[in-house]
Amino acid sequence: MNEAKGLVARNSGDFPFPVDNFSVERRYHPCNLPSKTSIYLMKVKFERRDGAQIRGAQGFTLLEMVIVLGIIGLILGAAIGLSGGFTGFGREVQTKSKLQRINSALTMYRHRAGNYPSESQGVMALVEKPTTAPEPRSWEPTFKTLPKDGWDQEFVYKYPGSKDRSYPEVISKGKDGELGTDDDLSSQDTE
Repeated sequence: MNEAKGLVARNSGDFPFPVDNFSVERRYHPCNLPSKTSIYLMKVKFERRDGAQIRGAQGFTLLEMVIVLGIIGLILGAAIGLSGGFTGFGREVQTKSKLQRINSALTMYRHRAGNYPSESQGVMALVEKPTTAPEPRSWEPTFKTLPKDGWDQEFVYKYPGSKDRSYPEVISKGKDGELGTDDDLSSQDTE
């Protein structure tokens, strides 16, 4: 009996099993055939191993999984904590964008109405038609609801403005929610 290990796996690239878990037996078996023909009988033995015996297939223990999940949790916690600064910046950018939209709406209001809303009418004149003086010549709503700043607070309207007296000023109270502090954002601020 002649035994050759790994012949099939080396010759067949798509053989799905490791080379060392099968063997081929080749026996010479003469038959009464004309001429010099001989038949070889081949018997292939295949030994199947459990998945646990194959190298690298043991898997992870519960402790290893808990440690990895803990590390992932720490990384996510740090990332969320550090993103707080980006959120504050995003609210500021959002508020500046809304201030520009309100300024554009006030300019359109002046072209239709003939003047800017009074301080008592405020930016509410962009949502509801004013009934107090000065009443607009022509009026169309600019906003369905009055926009709020990035900190979900209402804007403050001043006419005339504090820096440019010919134009109204719209102010956000900023992060602290108090008017007149350093974090206030104004439509008349230059960048």
